[in-house]
Amino acid sequence: MDTRLEAIKLWLTTGPGLKDFHIEPASADASFRRYFRVQSGDTSYIVMDAPPAQEDCTAFIAVSALMHERGLHVPEVLETDLQQGFLLLTDLGQRLYLAELNATRADALYGDAMQALVCLQAAGPARLPPYDRELLMAEMALFPDWYVARHLQHTLTGAQQAVLGETFEFLCTAALQQPQVVVHRDYHSRNLMISEPNPGILDFQDAVMGAVTYDLVSLLRDCYIKWPAGKVDAWARQYHRMASDAGILDGIDVDTFLRGFDLMGLQRHIKVAGIFARLNYRDGKAGYLEDIPMTLAYIREVGSKYPEMAAFMELLEGFPVVTNDEIRGAREGG
Repeated sequence: MDTRLEAIKLWLTTGPGLKDFHIEPASADASFRRYFRVQSGDTSYIVMDAPPAQEDCTAFIAVSALMHERGLHVPEVLETDLQQGFLLLTDLGQRLYLAELNATRADALYGDAMQALVCLQAAGPARLPPYDRELLMAEMALFPDWYVARHLQHTLTGAQQAVLGETFEFLCTAALQQPQVVVHRDYHSRNLMISEPNPGILDFQDAVMGAVTYDLVSLLRDCYIKWPAGKVDAWARQYHRMASDAGILDGIDVDTFLRGFDLMGLQRHIKVAGIFARLNYRDGKAGYLEDIPMTLAYIREVGSKYPEMAAFMELLEGFPVVTNDEIRGAREGG
């Protein structure tokens, strides 16, 4: 029996006071959180189930309020039970960006998403944790720990560890040199909803103060949908114009901005390769293994442009190749 689901049903009647309702799974994410859709009469709600031992609902509540203040379309928190880890939220619908992005609609949908980013960033700093050197380096450490050691079963030599250390320092420094703004931290097609106003924005509770290009590269070099390099470049240049007009970039020219965009993407995709491996081996969420190849393709495509990444690229190409059959075996617990 799902004891937490039963507790949610009881809470809905005794807390929010819903009497007649239907509840069904809505989604899960890459954490311990789950979401349920609750239909009561003509109104649809979302219940967040965030076990207190693993998740902290207070961050979600605080960032939801911040984003509402900045004019963004995010779920409104209607009722809370922090002791049990339950939140009742408004429902932004079921139309994920990922399901509806195509060549015809991409310009308009990304235009809306970039305009929302401008609103988020232009309002200035907020009281959020810093995306500092410690956090940036800890994220990239997931790559050797989970992708290389656990997924590839490869033991790094001392020289290889040195290459990783130098590369991570380079990418960390590049991120910290950028203007620091409010960063959603997971701004991509699985967390954006087609809605009115557009977009609806989900999964923002890990927001920090960090590099101005981080959310943009999450959006345009999405780990779940890939666009031609020329399209990505055009959208990134469009955002540079939007952010410059809004006073966000402190006069940074477009070439400097695009370099920062590239290097920030390398940091993110190195981290994400480690996260996707960890989600399989630690958390039993095997589907993310199939997203690793696209993540590595971004690293190869972008990293090859920068001499500072040459040693890392050579290291990456020397790692064992994992076949589709081996990925399937890993998904089955191999």
